[in-house]
Amino acid sequence: MDLTTSYMGIALKNPLVASASPLTGTLDGIKRLEDGGVAAVVMASLFEEQIRHEHDAYTHLVDMGSHSFAESLSYFPKVQAYHLGTENHLNILRRAVESVRIPVIASINCVSPEGWMDYAKQMQQAGAAGLELNIYGVVADLATSSAEVEQRYLDILTAVKANVGIPVSLKLSPFFSAMGAMAQRLDQAGADGLVLFNRFYQPDIDITTLEVAPTLQLSSSSEIRLPLLWIALLYGNIKASLAATRGVETGDEVIKYILAGADAVMSTSALLRHGPGYASNLLKGLAVWMEARGFRNLAQLRGNMSHDQANNPAAFERANYLRMLESYQNPFQDS
Repeated sequence: MDLTTSYMGIALKNPLVASASPLTGTLDGIKRLEDGGVAAVVMASLFEEQIRHEHDAYTHLVDMGSHSFAESLSYFPKVQAYHLGTENHLNILRRAVESVRIPVIASINCVSPEGWMDYAKQMQQAGAAGLELNIYGVVADLATSSAEVEQRYLDILTAVKANVGIPVSLKLSPFFSAMGAMAQRLDQAGADGLVLFNRFYQPDIDITTLEVAPTLQLSSSSEIRLPLLWIALLYGNIKASLAATRGVETGDEVIKYILAGADAVMSTSALLRHGPGYASNLLKGLAVWMEARGFRNLAQLRGNMSHDQANNPAAFERANYLRMLESYQNPFQDS
């Protein structure tokens, strides 16, 4: 059974990629994921504002010491010896590239134009096989227009592509007003891959303490449908690779994403929930299904259920929405 695929021009032994998570933030976690069977890993994202916060905290501590006793400055490491997060992250990346046989893709999330370019170059120099731009952010300024938000994505992509020679993907939000048009613009701007979709971790309100409480819920298979829809719509209409991420709990979700047109299928929650070794279960589910139906390789099934290839393309469109409403049976209504 041939499960090989290509993502952003990177050859993979199978379509399963471990997306950014605590598991991909350590060398041990990356090794365990390789042993579990994933074809590549996306390292935990490097967040520019976290690095800035650590730098500001260090500077504050040094300044405090300089106003007391001179010898107190010796208690703090020299600036070049204090990694401030960046060097530690790069060190893990370098060691992972040297230690595993699978591609290691770096991920960055920045808040300044300089940060995107600088960290992108550092990731390339550290040996990353590719780069994922995790443009995660909630636009809280109500005066910011959709056009401005879209242009920011394009500007970031253009700047990064001009400064690195490795493949670059974007992890996208599903909240663009015209998702298809935005995907095509990013494709035309040189994106090597699109990852659908970023999962926004939204806060809750604790009514006991009256505080905003951060919450983290792992995804479930019910979340597959939105990325499944857009992968099916985009397949065959853009040159960039399509990666699915969200709701991959069993081999069934892997199969569905590939049928829709995904080149790679990413998983986080299932691997956190069940452990790195669970990757083999996901791949086994795919292989068993393919063998039972006579598929010898992924190319034979990829995109078979995309919008362009489906026997009933309207199933992806408004007509199916109306059929769904008509088919619903109200349990409280007399027949």
